Amino acid sequence: MLLGVRPSIRSAVAHLDAPFAVLDLDAALDNARAMTMRASGVPIRLASKSVRIPELLRRVGELPGYRGILAYSLEEALWLFDTGVSTDILVAYPTANRASLRRLAEHPTGAAARRAITLMVDSPDHLDLIAQCCSAPIRVCIDVDASLRIGPVHLGARRSPVHTVGQAVSLTRLISTHPVCTLVGLMAYEGQIAGTTDTSAAVGVMKKISAAELATRRAAIVHAVEDALGAPLEFVNGGGTGSIETTAAEQVITEIGAGSGILGPGLFDHYRHFSPTPAEWFVLPVVRRPATDTVTVAGGGRVASGVIGRDRLPTVDWPVGLTMSSLEGPGEVQTPLTGAAARNLRIGDHVWLRHAKAGEQNEFNNEVQVVSGGEVLATWPTYRGEGKVFV
Repeated sequence: MLLGVRPSIRSAVAHLDAPFAVLDLDAALDNARAMTMRASGVPIRLASKSVRIPELLRRVGELPGYRGILAYSLEEALWLFDTGVSTDILVAYPTANRASLRRLAEHPTGAAARRAITLMVDSPDHLDLIAQCCSAPIRVCIDVDASLRIGPVHLGARRSPVHTVGQAVSLTRLISTHPVCTLVGLMAYEGQIAGTTDTSAAVGVMKKISAAELATRRAAIVHAVEDALGAPLEFVNGGGTGSIETTAAEQVITEIGAGSGILGPGLFDHYRHFSPTPAEWFVLPVVRRPATDTVTVAGGGRVASGVIGRDRLPTVDWPVGLTMSSLEGPGEVQTPLTGAAARNLRIGDHVWLRHAKAGEQNEFNNEVQVVSGGEVLATWPTYRGEGKVFV
């Protein structure tokens, strides 16, 4: 893991007044290529929520080994299609937005948008809602619960109610006779493997047990669904940045859904089997010096989603050695930082921080300063900078 921030990156933007965001394009593209090596030839569907920078989505999507976008909202998928970012978009979560469904069904490109966008379903209720809003054919994918269940213990994301072979087959049969929906794929996201940091030996044991259980169950579900459908599925999506190797090893998997490893956020400092290079930061100015070894920066309260804990806080990458106050933490308008490095910081100096989760920090930025070869290459808008907020 690279400590701090490379001097060439810092010097490229040293003349700018903070706050601003920086993207190391060279590191991001190197990380993207490293992910394809880990996938061993299985295509990666790029998770847009882990990037939220349209031009970076385009650049990575053009690399060998990448195929399509894994979006998090139907409205987002429509926008990515309309702006030419992708013509192969899987919406990773079910939608209840009737207006967006109608926009898909009545899109001015006709069938082109409906061929490009696949919706996620996991219940008859989703099928009913789609039928209420759409009369044209709609491509759908079944979301299978990939969590590990041991008796009453549930390890993993609480997503789909479809967990067993029987449940998957029942939904498949409903879709096969549905007047609007056509089943083309299956997805199962193993968050308890891909999204859990390697903090103890017990976590490693859990991941091995879960990967073995899921590989057997996922294969059985895929074969049963294809038998019930009477045709092969177009795709079977699984994984995440943290589980690329184990998911790619499953024979039924045709693509990996991943994206966080491109930006190398703080949570990935705690994985043992891979180490992406940090590629995006938010830079804050020193605005106060309340003590000799303490400075205060403006803003900083960018706490990641998920279970509340210290690992959800931003990581201070530069200057090395600054730590947050345990009694105050990162605040919306100010964040105190303590350490020997604070003694040499002046008002206006830059402090470089990294968000714990990829993509989320770009909800705070209208744009990113794109650095390549030690120079500012361009300024790229984020989703927010394009005036887009998707839920």
